[in-house]
Amino acid sequence: MSLLAKNSQALPEFQFTAMIDVVFLLLCFFITTSVFSQWEMEVDVVLPSAQSSQMPDRLPGEVIINISKDGTITVNQRKYTRDELRERLSSLARLFPGQPVIIRADRESLTESLIGVVDTCRLADIWNISFATSGDDARP
Repeated sequence: MSLLAKNSQALPEFQFTAMIDVVFLLLCFFITTSVFSQWEMEVDVVLPSAQSSQMPDRLPGEVIINISKDGTITVNQRKYTRDELRERLSSLARLFPGQPVIIRADRESLTESLIGVVDTCRLADIWNISFATSGDDARP
């Protein structure tokens, strides 16, 4: 038995802990991107029209910020103040640099509300900003 013990070596083992950590992080990333990838068409926002309007290719994980007539800011059916939105966007920008944002502003909303949201995005280090519009035929 002493001969067998001397010649046998421990087989290399697979480290499951590191693999579980990687899988968990991927799961968190995909859950986060799937939550923010909704179009939020249920929010009552009438978009301004533009001749060049077309349905863009969706980017994974893009955040859609809705601005209603009265200036209310909504993301994923939750209302935010500008300070709350800045905190949320700042954490997203730290985790995902280059985070895409689409702003859907009602055509009757004040320009001040729109500029406030754009300024909030810039302060949160979000620079990949797009504006949603509807085609000319979508006018009421």
